[in-house]
Amino acid sequence: MSTGIAALDALNAAPLEEACARLDGLYEHSPWIVRAALARRPFATPAALICACADVVDQAPLEAQLALIRAHPELAGKAMVAGTLTAESTGEQSRAGLTHCSPEEFAALQRLNAAYNARFGWPFILAVRGPRGTGLTRAEIIATFERRLHAHPDDEWRECLRQIHRIAEIRLHDKLGWEPTAGHAVWDRLAALARHSEDAGQLTVTYLSEAHRACAAEIAAWMRDAGCDAVEIDAVGNVVGRYAAAQPHARWLLTGSHYDTVRNAGPHDGRLGIAVPLAAVRALHARGERLPFGIEIIAFAEEEGQRYPATFLGSAAVAGAFDPAWLALTDADGVPMADAMRGAGLPGTMDAIAACERDPSRYLGFVEVHIEQGPVLAAANRPLGIVTGINGSVRWLGEYTGVACHAGTTPMTQRRDAAAGAAELVLAVERLARAHPGTVGTVGILDVPSGSINVVPGRCRFSLDLRAPTDAARDALAQVALSEAHAIAEQRGLTLTLRETLRAAAAPSAPAWQARWERAVAAMGVPLHHLPSGAGHDAMMLHRILPQAMLFVRGENGGISHNPLESTTSDDIDLAVQAFARLLRDLAAETV
Repeated sequence: MSTGIAALDALNAAPLEEACARLDGLYEHSPWIVRAALARRPFATPAALICACADVVDQAPLEAQLALIRAHPELAGKAMVAGTLTAESTGEQSRAGLTHCSPEEFAALQRLNAAYNARFGWPFILAVRGPRGTGLTRAEIIATFERRLHAHPDDEWRECLRQIHRIAEIRLHDKLGWEPTAGHAVWDRLAALARHSEDAGQLTVTYLSEAHRACAAEIAAWMRDAGCDAVEIDAVGNVVGRYAAAQPHARWLLTGSHYDTVRNAGPHDGRLGIAVPLAAVRALHARGERLPFGIEIIAFAEEEGQRYPATFLGSAAVAGAFDPAWLALTDADGVPMADAMRGAGLPGTMDAIAACERDPSRYLGFVEVHIEQGPVLAAANRPLGIVTGINGSVRWLGEYTGVACHAGTTPMTQRRDAAAGAAELVLAVERLARAHPGTVGTVGILDVPSGSINVVPGRCRFSLDLRAPTDAARDALAQVALSEAHAIAEQRGLTLTLRETLRAAAAPSAPAWQARWERAVAAMGVPLHHLPSGAGHDAMMLHRILPQAMLFVRGENGGISHNPLESTTSDDIDLAVQAFARLLRDLAAETV
């Protein structure tokens, strides 16, 4: 890393022409990008330079962006066969093994190249060295090619530009001798943790399953190896690691995230917020450094609500909000939660769980690092995001009831079509949420019980999920959406039933803690990007007892979430580790 820092310093100080020469080939046949970006020197990190280059591309006309995309060669295409690739492209395609394709693989790539060009009008672009920088396999490349061939052209345009910036980022590291060492280490730990799963071929870890308990044991080992002074698994299954302060009786900084997953998940959701602070603690321990406050990292046992119809079990226990009624809830196999706890070696009693509650007076606050789980940072070309707050939400399960009747004999004017009412509600929710800035509305479930192709639907069940940055905005949207739902029922002669199933308060970030994240990210030299969190997080529960603020890390593949494609790069992870370490240093300076 020191070699990379020296090279970056030299680049910052070099005359413009010399700096351009050093970065020749960073963007394929497009030196205008680097030349314009260098006007923003000095750069604190390589990421700052890539952000500047991305801004240059974003501000360029569409014709220039298209020329940039078309400047890139096809994978295993004519230029590779003819030996006319740039040195950078030659190395990348060779490293990915594309120069050693089997006849079947080569034929598949030629077919995909032709189909892609015919559909989009530009070459398929993929950073073949991948999010870890070590290279994708030929099978992974072909699978990605086939998947993206079916994308919407607007999405694919953005993804090609994102891949171009990723290619440039890796090339820049090669030119500077820069290695995101901490990011690689976190990436590797999370990849290793993902081998524990309930389902072969995909990542699924639900509360207190065998895979869940294996994850807890491995995370506890991480904590001990990083230098935590005390490690324990508490009564709800949280894994807790503590790195003590320089002096006894000091307060603690609380941080962490969850290690359970949805079904068929990605490896970074939640777990990133455990591994990033552990990397910072590891660095402190290696230097023999203690801070004026202790650091308590909690790997929360449950957040996703996959096994039992309750969420945030781990953080609820810490916040003193664990509902005793949850212990009687049963899973799909009829196993009560209390019995599952006892089967996992936990007490399974409310008294033991109540002892997990933290005394807020002993803590400074709570911070959480999390993959964004959305497309905002990817679209903005920003590796890190400052979370302004977690949206409040409210959910209902509803049902329209009409009259089931013959699809052929019932005139359109005499129908009481329940599914048509629900369809109208879907469009109404979309329209209303768009009209209220910052809010989102979703009808995620539509179900016609005993539906038949030749029967007008007499019943249609649906879900309704509304979210907003403030409770007032959430409630305003709810009021108009429910009014619309009832109006649809009246106009169509339907009966409407609604049952509220969830109401969660918004959790705005504490201004002082948000400002600390802002200073930490600014120190990386990357522009600040603020955004709300539409998803719920453990910080939402800790907000009840402590000031909290979150840092988001950009997601790959358009920011897709709750999906095996959910991912981030080791470079963005490395920036998050650096930002977390900077927050610790700044907080230490404040606390002295």
